[in-house]
Amino acid sequence: MRHVRIFDTTLRDGEQSPGVALSLQQKLEIAHALARLNVDIIEAGFPVNGAAEFECVSRIAREVQGPVICGLARTHKLDIERAAAALEKAEKKRIHVFTSASKVHLEYMLKKTPEQVLELTDQMVRYAREFTDDVEFSAQDVMRAEFDFVRKLYQTAIAAGATTINIPDTTGYGTPPEYGAVIKRIYDEVVQGREVHISAHCHDDLGMATANSLAAVENGATQIECTINGIGERAGNTSLEEVVMALYVRRDHYKAKTQIHTRELYRISRMVERYSGMVVQANKAIVGDNAFAHESGIHQDGVIKNKETYEIMNAELVGREAAVLVLGKHSGKAAVKKAFADLGYTLDEAQFAAVFARFREIVERKGPIQTEELRALVESETAPTANLFTLEHVQFFSGSGLLPTATVKVATPGGMVTATATGDGPVDAVYKALAEAVKMRPELDLYRVESVTGSTEALGEVTVKLKLGEVQATGAGVSPDIIEASARAYLDAANKLAAGQAARQPRSLEEVQRSGLGK
Repeated sequence: MRHVRIFDTTLRDGEQSPGVALSLQQKLEIAHALARLNVDIIEAGFPVNGAAEFECVSRIAREVQGPVICGLARTHKLDIERAAAALEKAEKKRIHVFTSASKVHLEYMLKKTPEQVLELTDQMVRYAREFTDDVEFSAQDVMRAEFDFVRKLYQTAIAAGATTINIPDTTGYGTPPEYGAVIKRIYDEVVQGREVHISAHCHDDLGMATANSLAAVENGATQIECTINGIGERAGNTSLEEVVMALYVRRDHYKAKTQIHTRELYRISRMVERYSGMVVQANKAIVGDNAFAHESGIHQDGVIKNKETYEIMNAELVGREAAVLVLGKHSGKAAVKKAFADLGYTLDEAQFAAVFARFREIVERKGPIQTEELRALVESETAPTANLFTLEHVQFFSGSGLLPTATVKVATPGGMVTATATGDGPVDAVYKALAEAVKMRPELDLYRVESVTGSTEALGEVTVKLKLGEVQATGAGVSPDIIEASARAYLDAANKLAAGQAARQPRSLEEVQRSGLGK
């Protein structure tokens, strides 16, 4: 059975989603999670696109073991040199060189003739091979390009030393039969039996990214480029969890397999959702809240009798459920530690002590907690955030005919600070008081509240995004009290802003091209 390589680009293409800006620590956490997931390649970033991007790729290259670490580069010497420098310490490294194929890209973005693009492709792929034997080549917008030029472009890249050729449907224009046919022609007319991998890179503008990627596998592709939760520019990229589980469940049809540890899928989906601030829709395949839910009486009856009546895979396979103990105020450290291990979390002693203390505080207030609440608790308490500001106390008054008023007590580097403020509602009042306490006035760009399990006694999980000038940070908070969860989420983001763990929205490839950076 063929091995299809999974090339994850969450940290590069995925971060280009509108409004998403991941900090260095968040990217490192995601990269380590991708290594646990056992992806083949991690595209860590675009090293020439600023010092922060270079440092991110460099840190991932040094610290993450297992997958090939890849850096993106245009057909410019400086791009390739910066990628090579950032990847220097990687256990396994790849340089991904890209240009464009369509007439509209050549005329308006590259401002080059087809002959010039062919010449640069030859020169820069050869130059990349001076730094590594693993070189990937892509030409943007293949599906709107003339195939004769596409053929020449990829033939040139292979002759120059490219070991993987990537076929991007950059605008999500193609249909599965069309995209599959292009892959088949490249397989027959360009690769022609050579040891060169064909990669699929699809966007979801028409909702066909996953279908197109699977059509590519049917026609000879041996690599799929994708992102966790399908995040990415515009409507997003191919969803990693969808193609992985499609290949697993329908291996009888595709005759192909991946090396993904599928039980890690749900965990990393939640991590990316939390760090990016992009909500996973309830009916999202594989990782959505409703993916394994049944409300119809006929469906429920069938599933109770035999899950195979209405389920083609079980929730445990993707890490959605685990057999954990019922945990409450009488549960000891050993039981709690075992529960976290059953859910796939490995905590050091300091992390466990902090999570256990918060666990005891919560169960004393609300009683036993469920599996999903345990996930939310451990994820919120172990996120890599500096603790410059700690919530000690929050109190608010609100109601019909009353002016919402909040008082907070916050431990700061300068000592304990108490602040009081009024607002349009309790959350607004709390946030104004917190802003006064931490001496920052960030703009609230996102506020989202969810019930972890859906009951009135459930933990509330709040996600916020704060912007301060050009930087932004996402914070999360969990508590049985929504106002307290809101305060914790605000301080989580404020800590990142104050500690330099915030991030800027990365420039898109088009913006970099227009800037002329690296020429």
